[in-house]
Amino acid sequence: MAVTGVVLIFFVVGHLIGNLQVFEDPDRINGYAHFLQSLGPTLWAARIVLFVCVILHIWAATVLTLENRRARGAPRYAVKKWIRATVASRYMRWTGFVVLAFILYHLAQFSFGYAQPRTYKTNLPHYIMLGDYRVLGVTVVRAGTEVLDVRSMVILGFQNPVISLFYIVAIGLLTVHLLHGADSLFQTLGWRNQRWAGGLRVGVTVCCALYFLGNLAIPAAALFGVLR
Repeated sequence: MAVTGVVLIFFVVGHLIGNLQVFEDPDRINGYAHFLQSLGPTLWAARIVLFVCVILHIWAATVLTLENRRARGAPRYAVKKWIRATVASRYMRWTGFVVLAFILYHLAQFSFGYAQPRTYKTNLPHYIMLGDYRVLGVTVVRAGTEVLDVRSMVILGFQNPVISLFYIVAIGLLTVHLLHGADSLFQTLGWRNQRWAGGLRVGVTVCCALYFLGNLAIPAAALFGVLR
């Protein structure tokens, strides 16, 4: 569970960094999206790896939950009282379910276009790259290339208050999930000790807060007209 968690944490952080390019010149986010789509089989291989990690993560969570229940024995507790467990740790299963639903909707909206408005799906806007898009100094999308206008798609999607609210709530729950998961994986992998456990927890909390604020900025900017 910890190993797949590490993979998924790297993915969500990288995903945020890529999405924050929406605040830059349109060449950035549109070139980035076109580059990813141009990877073809490599992109699908990455998607399959992530999908397998999600399945293994859910399977490990289920197995651990059942093992805990068996170890606790019967009858079940008449009263549940948490002494030291954090709020994030108490609701890991439920935040996980909501995050899974969010991932499926997010893919339907932005990767496959099923959840986009009908007028958008029938008339996909295109964008002509004004400059080169480079990755590590290497040009991967040249100026003059016609690409999908992903920036407009993101802004249009988040101008719907219902979609933005669902996104913000889901990202909030994902952040709570990450808060406990990231803190726990250091313990699981044996990378935490009593001397620096407190500092590690503070660092994880700060990183999770920045992650939430970074994701919050995108729908908020679309709703309030900062992104046009």
